[in-house]
Amino acid sequence: MPVPSQQRFRLLGPAAVLATAALLATACGEDADTPEVAVAIDQERCDTNRDTGPITFVTGYHYQASVTQMEVIAADALGYFDALCLDVEIQPGNGDLMGNAQLVSAGTARFTAMSNEAEVLQADTRDHEVIGVATYGHVPISTLLTGTGVDDLTALEGRTLGHQSMLPAPVEAMLVEAGVDLDTIEQVEAGYDPSVLPRDQVQALTGFRSNEPHRLDALGEEYTQWMPEDFGVVGSFGVMVTDPVWAQENPTATEDFLRAVGHAFDHCQDAAGECVGYAAELDRAGYDTEHNLKVWDTERELVASSTPDGEPRGFVDLELTEREAQTLLANGELDEVPDLEPLFDTRYLEAVHDGSELVWPGSN
Repeated sequence: MPVPSQQRFRLLGPAAVLATAALLATACGEDADTPEVAVAIDQERCDTNRDTGPITFVTGYHYQASVTQMEVIAADALGYFDALCLDVEIQPGNGDLMGNAQLVSAGTARFTAMSNEAEVLQADTRDHEVIGVATYGHVPISTLLTGTGVDDLTALEGRTLGHQSMLPAPVEAMLVEAGVDLDTIEQVEAGYDPSVLPRDQVQALTGFRSNEPHRLDALGEEYTQWMPEDFGVVGSFGVMVTDPVWAQENPTATEDFLRAVGHAFDHCQDAAGECVGYAAELDRAGYDTEHNLKVWDTERELVASSTPDGEPRGFVDLELTEREAQTLLANGELDEVPDLEPLFDTRYLEAVHDGSELVWPGSN
């Protein structure tokens, strides 16, 4: 998967290449089978990042090509972490996002991806000490699927609704906004096979608009998709979180992790097939490349369309976060809205951007 060394040299300007030539032998040269990697940062920063030690990233769900995990996989394969002297280890998650947050809080992992900002608040209520350092999507990615015969969400009262592990906050807010009595709906864990909907094992199914709809389309099934924003519900997706204490103690590693991820995002926008291929090579149980291309394309387009001009990709708008938090309050998921500023810290993201543009060392 690593790119040839001559391609990696294009990460650097001529002066930077000369300045870092002495580092080539130590970048990855200990393993004779690993191509040498040109280091893109100065010696002091490189040493600081290396002293951080292994940085474990836990994916949200296996090696799916979702925003916040596709870019990490690609950054590793393309050598971007190596170029910034970061030793990143990727560990596949099983969809238990609160469990992942607990791993980060305990120091077992350093970074993980969460579905939305509301989950950061929910993690806080569980005493999982994590902070959001980047939010890539600013619309709800959660969706609700029903049969085509449902033309009003109140028709779901007395029926069964399936979800993956918990009812997503934007979907719950949408149901409340639509006047649905949630107490009359039986909620069950339905896993990740959306065919339970056309088989009528459930009459409504939560999912991600980048995933389940594509799978049902591939099966030739008809369904109705209900979007929370059509009911005035705000939301987010693709939140990168870390341990606030670790980040404060390791600011350059935190910054450069986000830098490498952002650089990989830029690359994968124009090379989706290549990047999905990197994820496929990590998956030992078989990989649906065609579907994952659809996942990536759907999510990256949502990121682009929901990022205002002039803002860096991954920016956090605490006013939108406050509105998202209010949905949790209204639904009884929170007793009160916590102080949001300690739960989101964008200084690391801002440090690797010049306005809206990602700064890659030696690229100018």
